[in-house]
Amino acid sequence: MKNLLFVLNIFIWIAINPSLAQDADSNEKLSESEHLVMATDWFQKSAEMRACYYQAYQLAKWRLDQKLASRQNQKPAAIVFDIDETVLDNSAYEVHLIQTGQLYTSEGWKQWTDRVDARALPGALEFTKYAKSKGVEVIYISNRKADEREPTLKNLKKEGFPNADSVFLFLREINQNNDKTMRRITVIETYDVLLYVGDNLTDFSQIFAERGADLGFQVVDSLRDLFGDNYIILPNPTYGEWEGAIYGNNYKQTPEKKRALRKRVLKGY
Repeated sequence: MKNLLFVLNIFIWIAINPSLAQDADSNEKLSESEHLVMATDWFQKSAEMRACYYQAYQLAKWRLDQKLASRQNQKPAAIVFDIDETVLDNSAYEVHLIQTGQLYTSEGWKQWTDRVDARALPGALEFTKYAKSKGVEVIYISNRKADEREPTLKNLKKEGFPNADSVFLFLREINQNNDKTMRRITVIETYDVLLYVGDNLTDFSQIFAERGADLGFQVVDSLRDLFGDNYIILPNPTYGEWEGAIYGNNYKQTPEKKRALRKRVLKGY
């Protein structure tokens, strides 16, 4: 009898508070993207995130001034920037994934970029404008696809970024992989690239794609002197090749397997 009364009370409580049942359904839907919550909270709501971006761009400005003072190359000077999570903030797309319980798809991403709603990241606009004022061309090499060119340019213009023009924008062709090497080579044929700025290691060189069992630590350690000198890295805890390395570069594994792998690589005591 007590058990029956308990169950009846539960039903009555849910009837009075229908949002309780809705929340339960919502939690079920969010299960696959739940791992994005804390990272996206940090990216959107921590003052530390803003400090990291300001610090990185302040370092970039300092290094740019140093390089310009000693430069002898006769080619026009340039800085190569990634776009996403480097100059434009796409964390609203991550929130959409969390709220709908979805994972990244190229179709869903295209729907987001078509909105032209990404905002400038802290320090990015000021630094790109500073570089341009010094006669340094701002070049964008992004793994957004070629069919995103128009909304990408609109978004850069909307946020006030310099060189929001197809001449300075190098996107990935539809059937091309993520390797930016050939696009970087195209740029350095014309320009003296003083700095590379990005949130993913392969924004700098494809050598960083070889992460292996150590998740890329060895190659980063071997090239440590380049960071803060030629390479300016920005923080992105929400996505990137670092996550793929944890999955053995196989994103098609089940959500349960990926959860297990995310935990397995952690070191505790």
